[in-house]
Amino acid sequence: MTNPLHDSLLGQRAGQDSVFLHLPQGGTLSHADFAARAAQFAGALRAAGLRPGDRLALQTDKSAEALALIFGAIQAGIVFLPLNTGYTPDELCYFVENSGARLLVAAPGSEDRLAGVAALPELGLMTLGEEGGDLADRAADRPTRFPTEPRAPDDLAALLYTSGTTGRSKGAMLSQQNLLSNAQTLKAEWRFAETDVLLHALPIFHTHGLFVATNVILAAGASMVFFPRFDAGQMLDWMPRATAMMGVPTFYTRLLEDPRLDRDRAATMRLFISGSAPLLAETHRAFEERTGHRILERYGMTETNMNTSNPYEGERRAGTVGLPLPGVEVRVCDAQGRDLPRGEIGVLEVRGPNVFQGYWQMPEKTAEELRANGFFITGDLAVMGEDGYVTIVGRAKDLIISGGYNIYPKEIEALLDEMPGVLESAVVGVPHPDFGETPVAVLVSAPGAEIALDAVQAEVADKLARFKHPRHYEIADDLPRNTMGKVQKNVLRDRFAGLFPT
Repeated sequence: MTNPLHDSLLGQRAGQDSVFLHLPQGGTLSHADFAARAAQFAGALRAAGLRPGDRLALQTDKSAEALALIFGAIQAGIVFLPLNTGYTPDELCYFVENSGARLLVAAPGSEDRLAGVAALPELGLMTLGEEGGDLADRAADRPTRFPTEPRAPDDLAALLYTSGTTGRSKGAMLSQQNLLSNAQTLKAEWRFAETDVLLHALPIFHTHGLFVATNVILAAGASMVFFPRFDAGQMLDWMPRATAMMGVPTFYTRLLEDPRLDRDRAATMRLFISGSAPLLAETHRAFEERTGHRILERYGMTETNMNTSNPYEGERRAGTVGLPLPGVEVRVCDAQGRDLPRGEIGVLEVRGPNVFQGYWQMPEKTAEELRANGFFITGDLAVMGEDGYVTIVGRAKDLIISGGYNIYPKEIEALLDEMPGVLESAVVGVPHPDFGETPVAVLVSAPGAEIALDAVQAEVADKLARFKHPRHYEIADDLPRNTMGKVQKNVLRDRFAGLFPT
């Protein structure tokens, strides 16, 4: 038996002196050096008492060391839990207890803050950062080769906890095959090769930065510029030496704010990819006008990695997330799971080798969202065109039912986003004494612009049926977002919950 994920992504590169990581602070790390460091971490984890199938929780800043630790865990057959660096000690307690993690690796200097977490039974606490830590010191004493732990394709490789905006976070169980199949498919679909250099400014505690960006680059034997965080100036400095970029919509809007972004600056680039949140059609247009490149938008989620993508060759259609990836089945269904005709809005369901195994220690929740036939109920509302292009219109939980009528916030937002002076918008449903709930619109002004609310309301009245009209408009400095740029509509719903006393 082999270890498919390690062997395919890192094992085959272990002897190569080609560059894997360009470090903006200076220097490079070859595939061979990275594989050696991962092997040292595998040995350190084994020496610390972790065995195949044990869980390792990791909450530390993005660094080459942290990435090597993750791949050391893969080589040792240890299940890793990359955790958002913004989580509080109370939140960490839940993740560690729920997963049964044997070891928590945190940033140096965080020991006092995490003392309560470290007191949990049978949990060890070690530190790791760019400048070292006790786990780094232990790894330095280990051999640069490690006997790779055999794993089956269905063996658990990672636990990723969902954001938990409705109730407790759920641990999505991702297997070796889930992660590997997606990396290989995306490498082929997006035409990645050894000559590619990816601008990587995403966090590595999330699917986008870890399982999409990093795994695809390793599968291709390519390299990436490994930024600790997004900085538009740094990205533009490196762009003439790169060929591809993956980012969230905010990356692209920030780049557009810099006058240095132009066709010459992007001349070596072949591909810009966006995901994790919807990209405004206005951003699509502005970016193409400035650079000559049309952004490729795709769609995925924690439980499935990537499901659909606009084509590398063919029409990259603004406002859509493209076509189903090879090997991935996508359907739009009613509440009973029956297929709906093309052009009708329903809940998106997906099936394929990328779909997770279920939620950790939550069999009832798994049964609710993962059908016996393998289709996962994403909870996203979508419509599929006759040509197969998929458009996400919102989350099922964001659907507004006002006076018995269904209102899809995306339809209203698309109109508002086109209004003069509007940078972006969000529409949420709030309680209403007569209609059950009613739409509220939050608008963000474009830089240096003012929003004329009278004109906005007149346009809405002209273009949309009356029952869809927001009953309140609010102008805000910005929209609340999570670390991956998704608008937190639950925060807006809470903010305006008492607007119409019931």
